[in-house]
Amino acid sequence: MFQSPDFPTLSSEIIASTATDVQRALERTRLQLHDLAALLSPAAEPYLQQMAAKSADITLKRFGKTTQLYAPIYLSNYCTNRCVYCGFSADNLIKRKCLTLEEAEKEAGILLDRGFQHILLVSGEAESAVDVEYMEAVALRLRNKFAAVSIEIQPMSTEHYRRLFEAGITAVAVYQETYDRDLYKHVHPSGKKSDYDYRLEAPARVAQAGMREVGIGALLGLADWRAEGLAIGHHLNWLRREFWSTAFTVSFPRMRPAAGEFEPLQLVSERNLSQLIFALRLFDQDVGLIVSTRAEERYRDGMLGLGPTRYSAGSCTAPGGYSESDYEGEQFSVGDHRSLDEVCTMIRNKGFDPVCKDWDREFQINN
Repeated sequence: MFQSPDFPTLSSEIIASTATDVQRALERTRLQLHDLAALLSPAAEPYLQQMAAKSADITLKRFGKTTQLYAPIYLSNYCTNRCVYCGFSADNLIKRKCLTLEEAEKEAGILLDRGFQHILLVSGEAESAVDVEYMEAVALRLRNKFAAVSIEIQPMSTEHYRRLFEAGITAVAVYQETYDRDLYKHVHPSGKKSDYDYRLEAPARVAQAGMREVGIGALLGLADWRAEGLAIGHHLNWLRREFWSTAFTVSFPRMRPAAGEFEPLQLVSERNLSQLIFALRLFDQDVGLIVSTRAEERYRDGMLGLGPTRYSAGSCTAPGGYSESDYEGEQFSVGDHRSLDEVCTMIRNKGFDPVCKDWDREFQINN
């Protein structure tokens, strides 16, 4: 199984990179992990414009002038974990809700009517509310309505992931939150999520179960973003070797205001975020890069075509939020409040094609 590199060692490797290392990385077609370290380093900051241009060129060649669009559906905000940074933390006094199967289907129907064909089912980590049987039942209700149904819930066993794949789930996102093992203990003091290794091994279990796509990432604002980026690179590199037929994505969630009033431990500027995105695009030319509505609309507009390949739109982060105007219990506040139509208009105005469907579940059935 994947062994996460020592976090201080990653930081040291990055800081030791020089301008010469950056220039060599920019000249190469196939990058190694030491090249990624250079591109994430402070020495690479003067080369950000060159990185952006090369990232845009690679993205155009690999993905064309397209941006896939999706929306999340929050099924439940019950959670047994006490993550110090999360609005769903068991310690936070928020209104808790778990959607019934009928309510989940209603939320999905609203998004379907708005034009979405890719949805992401999200929940807090509480098996008493959302277990494999519940997710299986939701998937069976939705699989014939959408091109692709993904999930972001608590880590599961390979057997349970296989059940969900057979029920119609196409992809799973499991973010490590932070690859800094020591900090991980501090920000996850209790609950099943406090098991660093079980979570770290989840993407491999997802791939072993036969899922079409696996998403990884780190929550930016906890540890040093540069070292997090290199750790993601190590993890992605290992997953590529072990599961060559699986598609992979990386998400870049920056901390947003949420219940509990936790303040980020590290500041991550938009310039920092851009450097991280460009570096990962140059390192892995085929990985899907996701920028969600956590980011401000101005930033998302500016990044279009430069590296990201997938945007969320019209998002609500509370269970039942699409059908209720007075919803409560959000996981975090969003930075881009535009509807799907508004985001599609922006994409077209910039000469790109918004894509609401790029997969059909018939491929999954036949394979």
